Amino acid sequence: MNTAVNEFHPRMNPRQSVTGQDEAMQTDDRIRRARPTDVPAIVDLVYALAEYERAPDECRLTASQLETALFGPTPAVFCHVAAAEPEGEVVGCALWFLNFSTWRGVHGIYLEDLFVSPQHRGSGLGKALLTALAQECVTNNYERLEWSVLNWNTPALDFYKSLGARPQEEWTTYRLTDEALTTLGS
Repeated sequence: MNTAVNEFHPRMNPRQSVTGQDEAMQTDDRIRRARPTDVPAIVDLVYALAEYERAPDECRLTASQLETALFGPTPAVFCHVAAAEPEGEVVGCALWFLNFSTWRGVHGIYLEDLFVSPQHRGSGLGKALLTALAQECVTNNYERLEWSVLNWNTPALDFYKSLGARPQEEWTTYRLTDEALTTLGS
C-alpha cells in the first residue's frame, strides 16, 4: 500500500512533493506548492477565475476557508502556485485533490481549478502547473489527471488537447447544490 497519501501534510517543507521528495525534480522553478502566505493571492485568483467563467456571484470562498482546507489538521485539498519569476508574486494556481478509480483500484488527481492571470498567459505557466501535477501522478503511481472545462472555453479546450488530454464525451457531470441538496439530504 502506498502510504505517501496518508503521510502527506501541507505543512511539510514547501519544496517537498506529496511523496516527500524535494521539488528540485520539477523542471520549472516558477512552480511550487502553496504556502499559508499565498492564501490571499490564491483566493484572488479563484475570484478572477469565477469572473472569467461568467459566474462571479457563485464564488463565496473566504481566505479562512481556504487556509483551513489547505493547511488545517486534515487537509484534503492541495495547491501548486505559479510565480512570474522564482519566489515572485503568485500569478497562477492549480487547486486539486485525490480521487479514486474503483475500476483501476488506484488514486488519481482531480484538478478543481487551474488559473493563470491574463497578463501571464502564454508564458508557459499553465503548462508548468499541469506538468507539476502530472509529476505528482507519475511519482505516486496515480493513473489519472482529470478536470472539467466549460464547453465554450475554446482557448482552454485547445490548450488541453495540445497536451494530449482528451474529452470524456460519453460522461455527463451532475451536481446537487443548494435546495436540491438540502431536500435530498433531509
